[in-house]
Amino acid sequence: MFNMTTEALEKKNALNTATEIHQQPDVWKELVAKLSDQEDELNQFIQSIYDKHEHVRVLLSGAGTSAFIGDTLVPLLRRENRGNIQFDSAPTTNVVSNPEDYLQKDVPTIMVSFARSGNSPESVATVALGEKIVDDFYQVVITCNKDGKLATNIKGDANSVTILMPDQAHDKGFAMTSSFSCMMITAYTLFTDNTFDENAITAAEKLIDALPEKIDDILGYDFERIIYLGSGMLGQLSHEAALKMLELSAGNVVAVYESSLGFRHGPKSILNETSMVVVLLSQDPYTRKYDMDILREVAGSESDMKVVALTEASDAEVEKLADWTIPVSSVSESLSGDFHLALLYAIVAQTLAMKKSLQLGITPDNPSPDGSVNRVVQGVTIYDYDE
Repeated sequence: MFNMTTEALEKKNALNTATEIHQQPDVWKELVAKLSDQEDELNQFIQSIYDKHEHVRVLLSGAGTSAFIGDTLVPLLRRENRGNIQFDSAPTTNVVSNPEDYLQKDVPTIMVSFARSGNSPESVATVALGEKIVDDFYQVVITCNKDGKLATNIKGDANSVTILMPDQAHDKGFAMTSSFSCMMITAYTLFTDNTFDENAITAAEKLIDALPEKIDDILGYDFERIIYLGSGMLGQLSHEAALKMLELSAGNVVAVYESSLGFRHGPKSILNETSMVVVLLSQDPYTRKYDMDILREVAGSESDMKVVALTEASDAEVEKLADWTIPVSSVSESLSGDFHLALLYAIVAQTLAMKKSLQLGITPDNPSPDGSVNRVVQGVTIYDYDE
């Protein structure tokens, strides 16, 4: 995998992370089949709530990477759903400290909890706050762990449903990889009428085979800062891409994110001769114009920094501007929208972070062996909330 033997990955404590990135196309196949089998049951559950109320709020929530699933999906869900359904995203880490800012008593709410373990204290507390504050409260738990508190706490609750990810998606490594993409596919399938484009699976298989050589070439540049840029849902995905690098490099690489247009408004100050800018180019022709403008701008800098462009297919202009261009899809048909591009871009960001971690002599499966950062967060005190 990734131009490394299993023995080498195991020795460097990277086997779990590498496996969990590499396996994603296969796990997606299993997940899509599973969701198809559950389609009628899940649709009936959601539709019964929609039918019961004139207005329904769907609040997508999680902590860390799990929160970024909601952030990435909300622009798409708002565009593709009818007006009486309100989609919002809020990290559990915000809801717990300021519940009245995020939970509305008189607004019927479906809380969608994304969780790898289902045991993060903020995630469990957010549900408890929802039950306490919101009059008409429903739950969808999308998790990798059937034994986690989020899943076990709603057994027998007619107003709640749990959707379990394939067993392989329950990442053993520190960073969320398979779990992130699988939970995102699940919410997309549940809350849109769109069929998952299985061309994305074929594209991912080919991408993973071709990616290692390109990533190894990029790592010939010893960057100390990385900036991910994108627009719309890809701008939100850039948050997750930056976090992967920050986590797996144990903070040795400064990793930030911004929207393509927002970057000029101050954040551009971060650029120096050790920087790498990664532009996530949209498939949408209108949005792509703005992504291309920032690509031209950063590519035209006289600094020694480098630029990477992620795009769906080969593009001569992009290749001329960027130091490295990664076309993520080699299938003949165009993918159906930026959602599917986001899944492929995530694989690139995950792989780059893992390989950078190895280059720095860090162990990706446990980049923080001193315990300062943990796979399931520790050290959180949850206080009683009194309305």
